Amino acid sequence: MDWILKHWVACGLLLIYTGVLLHHAAVGRRASTGIEGYYVGARNLSGLAIGISFVATFASTNSYIGHAGKGYAYGLAWLVMAGTIVVFTYLSWKYVAPRLRAFTGAVGAVTVPDYLARRYGENAAVRTFAALVVVLASLLYLVAIFKGAGTLFEVFLGIPYEMAVFVTLVIVVLYTSVGGFVSVVRTDVIQGVLMMIGSVTIFLFVTDAAGGMTRLPELAEREETAFVFDPNGGIPFAVLLGIAFAGSLKLLVDPRQISRFYALRDAAEIRKGIWVAVFGLIAIQFCLFPVGIYAHFLLEGVTDTDTIIPTLVNDPAIFPLWVSDFLIVAIVAAAMSSIDSVLLVTASTAYNDLVRPRRASASPLFWTRACVVGFAVLGALVALRPPGGIVELTIFSGSLYAVCFVPAILVGLYWKGGSGAGVLASMTLGIAVLLAWLVLGGSRFVHEVFPALAVSLAVYVFVSRMRPQADPDWMKHAFPGGGNLAADRSQDH
Repeated sequence: MDWILKHWVACGLLLIYTGVLLHHAAVGRRASTGIEGYYVGARNLSGLAIGISFVATFASTNSYIGHAGKGYAYGLAWLVMAGTIVVFTYLSWKYVAPRLRAFTGAVGAVTVPDYLARRYGENAAVRTFAALVVVLASLLYLVAIFKGAGTLFEVFLGIPYEMAVFVTLVIVVLYTSVGGFVSVVRTDVIQGVLMMIGSVTIFLFVTDAAGGMTRLPELAEREETAFVFDPNGGIPFAVLLGIAFAGSLKLLVDPRQISRFYALRDAAEIRKGIWVAVFGLIAIQFCLFPVGIYAHFLLEGVTDTDTIIPTLVNDPAIFPLWVSDFLIVAIVAAAMSSIDSVLLVTASTAYNDLVRPRRASASPLFWTRACVVGFAVLGALVALRPPGGIVELTIFSGSLYAVCFVPAILVGLYWKGGSGAGVLASMTLGIAVLLAWLVLGGSRFVHEVFPALAVSLAVYVFVSRMRPQADPDWMKHAFPGGGNLAADRSQDH
C-alpha cells in the first residue's frame, strides 16, 4: 500500500495502459474474422502503424535492459551495434518489404514457413523445417524478454521475480490471444511512442547526472575504465562486429519483423513506413546505447549489466519520482511489445505450418489462440531459470534466423534459381556449423554467424544448381524477364 501511495503516477498510468490494451484486444477480435484477419490484419494496415510496430517489436527490453547496459562492459565500440541496427532496418524496408509483400499477397501466405513452402514448389519438408526453426528461435527470444520483464518488475515494483514473470504472462496472453495481429499492431503503436519518449528521457537525465558528455574523456584517464575508448578493450572488435552483424541481420529475415510487411495495405505504404521505422530506431538505439558508458560515473561494481537501467531509473538522485514512474510504464511497454509479437508468430507458425498440414481443424483460430497460451506458459517457465543473459539469448536467436533464412528468404526474393533442396541443405549445414563453431570455441576469434552464414549461402547456391526445381506458376511474373510482380502489385490500390 505504501508503494502504491508513493508511486500513484505509475499505478494510474499502468491502469490506463492496461485498459487501452484490453480495448485494442476487443477491436482486434472484431477484425479477426478469419485466418488472414488474425494472422496478418487482412493485409490492410497503414505504413505509419506498421512502421511504429516494427520499431516497438524490435526495441524491447532487449534494448532497454540488455543493449543499454552492454556499453558498460564494451565501451564506445558498442555504438557500432546501434548503427548496424539502423542500417539493416533501412535495408529491410527498402529491399525485403516490396517483394515480400507482393509475393506473399500473390500466393496468400500468412506465415514465413507458409511463404517458403509455396516459393519452393509447395515443399512440405521446407515448411516443416522452417517452422521448427521459427518455433525454437522464438522460444529463445521469448525467454529473454520474459527475463527482462521479470527483472524490471522486480526492481521497480519490489515484487518477487517469479511473480513478475507471471503478471507479464497474464497481461500479454489476454490481449494477444484475443485480438491477434490487429490488436498487437494497435498496442505496438502506443508502446512504440512510449518507448521513444522514454529512451530520450533516460538519455537526457542520465547524461545530466553523469556530468554531461564533456566528462567522457575522464574515463580514459582511469585505469579501470580506459578500455572504454579501446575498440578491443571490452571484447575483440572482430567479435563485436559479429555480434552487431548477427543482431542486426535478423531485421532482414526475422519472422516477427518481416511478417509485418505481409499486412501493408499497398506498396505506397512502404514508402511511408520506412522513415517511421528508421527514425524511430535512431531515437531509441542512440539514446539507450550510451547509458551503460555513463553508468561508470554513477555505479560501481556492476556484475550483471542487465540491472544497470533498472537501477538507474530507480535512483531518486537521477530521476524525479514522477519521471521514474513514467519510465516504469515505458519499459513495461517495451517488454509487452516484443512478447506479443513473438507469441503471435510462434503460435501462428505452430498451428498453420506444423499442425494444420497434418490435422486441419474447423476452428483454426481456437487452436492458434491455444498455441499462444501454451507457448507463453512454456517461455515463462523457462525464464524462471534462464539459460543465459538477454543479449546472449537474442543474439543466438538472430544468428539462427540468419543462417537459416538469409539464403531462403533474402536470396530467394531476387534469385529465381533457388530450390527446395538447396534450402533444406543450407539450413541443415548452416545450423551444424553454427553449433560446432560455438562448441569448439571459435567465437572467441570470429563470431559464429560468419562461418555458418558463408556455408549456408554456398550450399544453397550449389545444391540449387545441382537439384533445380520447376517454378510455381506465380513465379513466372515475379522476376525480371517474366514481369515484376512486386511492381505490378504496387498498383493494386
